[in-house]
Amino acid sequence: MLKTKELPENERPYEKCEKYGAQALSDAELLAVIIRTGTKTKRSVELAMEILNMAGKRDSLSGLNNLTMTQLMRIPGIGRVKAIQIQCVLELSKRIQRSCTSMGPDCTNPDVIAGYYMEDMRHYRQEHLILLMLNTKNKKIGDMVISKGSVNAALISPREIFLEALRHNAVNIILLHNHPSGDPTPSREDIEVTQAIAGLGRMLGIRLLDHIIIGDKTYKSLFQCGFIQE
Repeated sequence: MLKTKELPENERPYEKCEKYGAQALSDAELLAVIIRTGTKTKRSVELAMEILNMAGKRDSLSGLNNLTMTQLMRIPGIGRVKAIQIQCVLELSKRIQRSCTSMGPDCTNPDVIAGYYMEDMRHYRQEHLILLMLNTKNKKIGDMVISKGSVNAALISPREIFLEALRHNAVNIILLHNHPSGDPTPSREDIEVTQAIAGLGRMLGIRLLDHIIIGDKTYKSLFQCGFIQE
């Protein structure tokens, strides 16, 4: 087995990190530290580069979120344990990002809300519809995934949305869903369904404040776009 310690000292990830700090490591070197060992023909850094190449995006680190355990384990040298380690590190990074992005006491700012959910939702390969429920002071009561759709459309159930809102005594609600294409531009269907839900909400006394569409590091607020009336 090829060993990283056979590399020159300034090319060994552990020694390089210890001497210069983790920020000095390349993406492949950081990943190599996580997977620890290589194979008989590839050092851990080379194996890490192969994983990044499989991610298939210009921003390969972001692309790692799209790799399943099955896909990772297709790479010679990546077994069950290494695949689990990689997925756990990715989940940890999302949770750190989320913990650093507080929605605060007033959950009505589209930029803050989109930022809070962005790191998870922009990586989904199917459309997910999330219901965010608020009290009279627009503080978060809870949130939940209402539906998971195909790549092209979320299966939105107004009945389920309002049943959950009533169950949690929500006064106001906000919907979020992602576009796997990365383009958050609302479709005609997005607009029509949103307006129908807003109308039903007015009848039930539960106001739809916004419907936010998450793209790749960008979003659209249907309220800001004028599709939801005050």
